[in-house]
Amino acid sequence: MRITIRVRPGAGRTAVGGEHDGALLVRVSARAVDGKATEAALAAVAGAFGVRRSAVTLVTGATSRTKVVEVDGGTDALLGDLLGR
Repeated sequence: MRITIRVRPGAGRTAVGGEHDGALLVRVSARAVDGKATEAALAAVAGAFGVRRSAVTLVTGATSRTKVVEVDGGTDALLGDLLGR
């Protein structure tokens, strides 16, 4: 499944949940330097969906806070729960 995520780097702790302009909000403690925040966000999404990191692929947005990712094994029900719906 393809989902849009909104990354907030430099957070106090890593968390996945909530919604920002229709995108899944992903807070990561890593700073936005050398792709560290992106990698941390992909790992956090994998953990939230209960899949391996290799099951989450960045589609677009490598240098943007808004990214599109492909989650192999994600479900609409779990996405709805994470978005708070």
